[in-house]
Amino acid sequence: MRINIIVHPNSKKPRVERDILGQINAYVSAPPIEGKANKEAIEALADYFKIKKGGVKLIAGQKSRLKLFEIDETNLP
Repeated sequence: MRINIIVHPNSKKPRVERDILGQINAYVSAPPIEGKANKEAIEALADYFKIKKGGVKLIAGQKSRLKLFEIDETNLP
């Protein structure tokens, strides 16, 4: 399944949550430098969906706050 995520780097309280419109927001503590925020977002999404990190791939938006991720549905609980 492919989902759009809004990533908020440099957050004081890392978390993944849905807003009132159903959009998933990932708040990560890493800065948006050298892909650190992307890597932490992958880890946060894997934890949120309770799958391995290898089951989450960044498809588009490497340098944008709005990112497209592919989640491996075979590992979903």
